[in-house]
Amino acid sequence: MAAPAYGAVLLVALALAVGAAAADTAPREEPTLPSTAAASADAAAAAVAGAGGAGISSNSVLVALLDSHYTELAELVEKAMLLQTLEDAVGRHNVTIFAPRNEALERDLDPEFKRFLLEPRNLKSLQTLLLFHVLPARHPAGSFPSTAGSHPTLSGEDLELAAGTNGSLRVSQSAVTRPDAVLRPDGVIHGIERLLVPRSVQEDFNRRRSLAAISAVLPTGAPEVDPRTHRLKKPAPPVLPGAPPVLPVWDAMAPGPSIAPAPAPGPGNGKSHFDGHSQVKDFIQTLVLYGGYNELADILVNLTSLATEMGRLVSEGYVLTVLAPNDEAMARLTTDQLSEPGSPENILYYHMIPEYQTEESMYNAVRRFGKVRYDTLRLPHKVVAREADGSVKFGQGEGSAYLFDPDIYTDGRISVQGIDAVLLPEDDTKPSPPVSAGPVRKAPAVTGSRKSKLRRGKLLEATCRMAGVFGQRSRLASCQ
Repeated sequence: MAAPAYGAVLLVALALAVGAAAADTAPREEPTLPSTAAASADAAAAAVAGAGGAGISSNSVLVALLDSHYTELAELVEKAMLLQTLEDAVGRHNVTIFAPRNEALERDLDPEFKRFLLEPRNLKSLQTLLLFHVLPARHPAGSFPSTAGSHPTLSGEDLELAAGTNGSLRVSQSAVTRPDAVLRPDGVIHGIERLLVPRSVQEDFNRRRSLAAISAVLPTGAPEVDPRTHRLKKPAPPVLPGAPPVLPVWDAMAPGPSIAPAPAPGPGNGKSHFDGHSQVKDFIQTLVLYGGYNELADILVNLTSLATEMGRLVSEGYVLTVLAPNDEAMARLTTDQLSEPGSPENILYYHMIPEYQTEESMYNAVRRFGKVRYDTLRLPHKVVAREADGSVKFGQGEGSAYLFDPDIYTDGRISVQGIDAVLLPEDDTKPSPPVSAGPVRKAPAVTGSRKSKLRRGKLLEATCRMAGVFGQRSRLASCQ
């Protein structure tokens, strides 16, 4: 019985070995995506569960985007620092990405618009533009509606999808050239022929482009001003937020030619002069038209002595760099900080550097020297600048401010750099020491007939007591 049993076991082992060899030599089938909607939903749910548990998998649509031939779009996503945002979106639901071809971003895009997108101060516009190409839902080519319908994007603005009768697909004003270019369990990528620009980004670009060509001009339609009282002759119509002031800037700064600063000889021949009065008006008007600095412009218009002093300095040949806090920073000032006499002037004097500095010059200085101290018109206080996060940071601690809106105005004499906080000297930012609640001691009155008694130390007090015990106290003059 043992021999037949042993033979049966040997036959079973040989059969298993032959089956394993056949399985190794057979061609392996590539995994394919489920074709039905239910299977797609199950795969998407599994991808979401995997993303929530252990991050983005190698089979994710984001990995496919970074490794695909849409290299220009992938570089913009990395420059806009949107990888974490897209990872979070993929972790919550499927996504649909409309990827413009590389030629649409290299040759077909307006160079000026591309330069606008790559400027560091326009990072928010670049992020809005890229998120406008991502839908928080799965839309393969077969799910496009026959009639145009709006679908929300990650940027908050809607995008229209439509399918034509001839099988063509459109996204807003762009045609889909490569439908279902990439299919993954957590998303779809469609190739499109051009870049999609949301309305908010286009308006921001138009605003910046028009501001670049603005030189402060005489506002038209200003009401008449009484030359004796410098008040409006009739009530002015309501002014929209951000509009130029109704009262002309030059009238508030220099009511008459008698107090206008005298021009100083400028470079070149003797007929050339620095006109600081006009340059100060020009940069204040530019602040108003630029937007976001209305509070600072209002203070400069109302403080006629400060604006006139700035014009006089520039007329005499000096140069100025103004660190301009934006409206949000000015709104954080408390009433106590502005109520003391002369406090607005002191605050603004601390934001004026008697040097001509641009974003490039200040950034190069802090990159080379680490920390730079600039003199201010509020003597003897200095403002400290250092490099931080790829920009220039002024001040220290909680009272620091970043240079985030550079070169608002640069004419060779006055430079205006936008910052995001109001700078205060260290002495003003330190809280006053607490006052003890003990009894108030008065200094002894000193008269001509009586001298104040000197205070003896503990060692001398002990010596005087011992001398009194032995009757020798009167011999020590210090014990009298």
